[in-house]
Amino acid sequence: MRKKRLGRQTVALSNPPAVIASANIGGKMEGQGPLGGWFDEWSEDSFFGEKTWEKAESAMQKKALRRALKRAGLRPGQVDFVFAGDLLNQCIGSSFGLREFGIPFYGLYGACSTMGESLALAALAIDGGFADYCAAMTSSHFCTAERQYRMPVPYGSQRTPTAQWTATAAGCSILAREGGGPRITLVTCGKIVDKGITDANNMGAAMAPAAYDTLRAFFAETGTAPEDYDRVITGDLGELGHAIVRDFFARDGVDLGDAFADCGLLLYDRQKQDMHAGGSGCGCAASVFNGYILDQMRRGVWKKIVFAPTGALLSPTSSFQGESVPGICHALCVSAESV
Repeated sequence: MRKKRLGRQTVALSNPPAVIASANIGGKMEGQGPLGGWFDEWSEDSFFGEKTWEKAESAMQKKALRRALKRAGLRPGQVDFVFAGDLLNQCIGSSFGLREFGIPFYGLYGACSTMGESLALAALAIDGGFADYCAAMTSSHFCTAERQYRMPVPYGSQRTPTAQWTATAAGCSILAREGGGPRITLVTCGKIVDKGITDANNMGAAMAPAAYDTLRAFFAETGTAPEDYDRVITGDLGELGHAIVRDFFARDGVDLGDAFADCGLLLYDRQKQDMHAGGSGCGCAASVFNGYILDQMRRGVWKKIVFAPTGALLSPTSSFQGESVPGICHALCVSAESV
């Protein structure tokens, strides 16, 4: 067996698992955005037929998992583990949404990086021989996030120019030991990076240093460069964070080029939809990955990408106490090429 560890943070998978099925669910704003055609389902009703927004978020996770399982031709009992989390306290969007499926459950909290974290852990579990099938998923909801982290939506508080719009969306990937792909071939686990940003309405600036740190480690430990990939796609940095990461690499003499993209800039039309700095939330990267990104790979438009969702590891309590906002980013290489 070849050595799997390429460095302090990066692992090369000996038996890269395939993403055999995926699904994504969105709300009205997501369906009306430029990627609306890549959603399996989107709803005009922010409650998704439920009585509360929190229950609506759980409903999105149920819908995403059911659709993904159906596409994979699997029953819940055939899935070894589900790795899932969300932004709500105690991750109730995931635990309440998935409790009826009876799948062994690992609850995660990586903030908006959770899609990357869940994919990484699912891939490692399969590559390590501990599972044949895993589900990786997450969600967010604009109204639940606003109520928990900022102000209740009916309050109508003014949003700052650096603020991002929490996506009402969910995404699910089914990973398998066997299958046609695309496959996850490399995983880089991010470190917590904190540069002292205290503004909870400036997530892009808080997360950008973590994205830079993880991507720099990924390229150094794999011996690759941005130009070796069709796309390098971060999650939820938005306009400001995306520009900061590009500037950090430029100072190193590395041009990220036109292939450098961000899910927070892809999901919405920021001018027509008034999304300020762009999209955010666990569901942003999750829905873009499980819709638009995987579709481009399956159709052969892109052969190999880096997917690097980012997260801000704050809580309402830490913000009230004047704490800074730590960031995290996990990166994966997703390849449609033969391995």
